[in-house]
Amino acid sequence: MDLRDVLAANLRRLRHAKGLSQDDLAYEAEVSRSYLSQVEKGKYHASLKIIEKLAAVLQVEAWELLKPSTTKGGQG
Repeated sequence: MDLRDVLAANLRRLRHAKGLSQDDLAYEAEVSRSYLSQVEKGKYHASLKIIEKLAAVLQVEAWELLKPSTTKGGQG
């Protein structure tokens, strides 16, 4: 699992936990929904600036989006 996959999984998990749609998160983080969708699919790399914006909206520290899962099967 590479860093894009880790970010994608954590982003989806945290977004769902907050009850946010991709549209909501994208709007609040000031990124396009299509870009966010590609990041969540592990297709695009995200800059640290974008990761910080997403983390702020999700009310987590940026490193939490990049932390590999410690559970079997990769689900946090």
